[in-house]
Amino acid sequence: MSKTTSNPTLADHLLSVANPDVSFQPWKEWEKVLFRFFALFLVILIVPLDWKYYQLVFSIDWSDLHFYDLLTLTKYQPQFIPLEENGVPLLGVKSFYNWGIAALIAGVGAYVWGRVDHPRKEYTTLYYWLRVLVRFRLAIVLIAYGFFKLFPLQMPYPSLSNLLTNYGDFYAWKIYFQTVGIAPKYESFLGFVEIIAAFLIFNRRTVTFGVGLIIGFLGNVAVANGFYDIGEQTLSTLIVLLSAFLFAYDIPRLYQLLIQEKTARANRFIPQFTAPTLHRLRIAGRTLFYSFVVLYAFKTYQSWANDPYKYPKSPGLKGSYGYYNVQDFVVNNDTLAYSKTDPQRWQDVVFEQWSTLSIKVNRPVKIDLTNGEGYHPEDIDRNYEIAGFAGRHYFHYQVDTLTNTLYLQNKNRNHRSEKMVLTYRWAPDSTLLLTGTNENQDSIRVALSKINKKFLMFEGRRRPVKI
Repeated sequence: MSKTTSNPTLADHLLSVANPDVSFQPWKEWEKVLFRFFALFLVILIVPLDWKYYQLVFSIDWSDLHFYDLLTLTKYQPQFIPLEENGVPLLGVKSFYNWGIAALIAGVGAYVWGRVDHPRKEYTTLYYWLRVLVRFRLAIVLIAYGFFKLFPLQMPYPSLSNLLTNYGDFYAWKIYFQTVGIAPKYESFLGFVEIIAAFLIFNRRTVTFGVGLIIGFLGNVAVANGFYDIGEQTLSTLIVLLSAFLFAYDIPRLYQLLIQEKTARANRFIPQFTAPTLHRLRIAGRTLFYSFVVLYAFKTYQSWANDPYKYPKSPGLKGSYGYYNVQDFVVNNDTLAYSKTDPQRWQDVVFEQWSTLSIKVNRPVKIDLTNGEGYHPEDIDRNYEIAGFAGRHYFHYQVDTLTNTLYLQNKNRNHRSEKMVLTYRWAPDSTLLLTGTNENQDSIRVALSKINKKFLMFEGRRRPVKI
C-alpha cells in the first residue's frame, strides 16, 4: 500500500526555514508567555487588519499617484478609536487608547493560545518570522519619513509671514517645525540617517547597527513629539517600540561580549531558504521593498521639485513679494490713524511668493488646531502656513491681470466666509495701492509701502567662522 502525502502548506514552507539538523533549547514558561503576547500585540499594530485601510487603498487614484498617498499608507495604525477629532490630532494619553485595546486583545489571545498550544517547548522559528515582519514594517516607515525629510517637505522653510509673527503666537509644534525647517540641509541630513537605518534594518546581518542608530535618533523624535504636541506621538513611539523589540534579540550576546568579556555567537538562528517556494517568497519580498523605495523616492523628489505640497503652488502677484507697512488706511472715506488696538486698521501686510496675503490687524483669530498635514490639491485648503498660531489673518487670492483685481478669501476654515475684492495699481514711488471692499463690505483704500527688512539668516555672517 502506497503512502500518500499532502502538499505542503505555506506554514510548512515558513517553518522549513529552520535547519532540521539543529535542535533548539526549550524556552522558559515566562518566555513563551511574553512571546505569545508580543507576537499578537505587534501583529495587531503593524499588519493592516482594519477595513478602513483597504478603503483608503482603493480610494487612491493610482494613475495620478502623489507621494503623500504612499506616505499615508506607511503610517498605518489600527484605529479602533479615531486618532483625530474634526481634523485635529489627539494628543497625550488619548492618542494611545488604541494601543490599550490592542494590548487587551493580545492578552486574551495569548491566554487562549497558551491553553491550546501548551505542549510546545519553544517558538524559535516563529520568533524569527516575527522579527522579519517587524523589520519590513520598520524599514518601510523609515524609508517613507527618510525621503520626506531628505527632500525637505515635512518641515518646509518658514514663510515670510511666519518670520514676521511674534514668537508667543506660535503653538509649540509650530516652533519645532520652524526651527528645523529653517535649516533645510540639517533636515535633509536627518532624512539621510533614517534611510541608512532603514537599509541596515532590512538586511538581516546589519539589524543590530540599524536599530542602535534608530533608537538613539528616533527616541529623541518621540520625546519631541510628546513635549511639542506635534500629533504623531503614537507613530514615533511605535518606531521606537519596534526598534527596541529587534534590539532585545541582541541584548544577551552583547551583554556576554561587552560586560562578561566572553566570546559570543553572532547569531543564534541561521535561516535556510533551500525550499523553492521559500526562496521565491524571499525574492518577491526584496523586489517589492526595493520597488517601493524607487517609486517613493521618485514621487517625493517630484513633489519637492514641482509642488511642495504644504504651500500653495500658484504664483503670487508679480513683483509683490515682500513686507509692507500700511501707510494710509481709509474705511468708508474715514482715514484711520496707525493703531495696534483698532480692530479695523491694518498694521502691516505680507505678500508671499505664492498666492497668499497675510494681514496683521487687532482682530481675534480662531486658531486652526490641525497640524497642517494632508495633501490638498486646492491652494486655499493648504493650511500649513496658518496652522498652529495666531497673530495674522491669511487670505488666498486669485489675480485678474486684465482688470488688475484681487479676489481674496480667508484661508482659515473657521473664517472662510470672509472675502475681499480689491483692485491694485503701483504708484510711481513703488507704493502698492489697493481699493475695494473688505470682509464687511466696507469700502477701503490702502497704501502699502515696502519695507526692506533684513533677516540675519539671509544676510549670513560677515566673515567665516574659524575654530
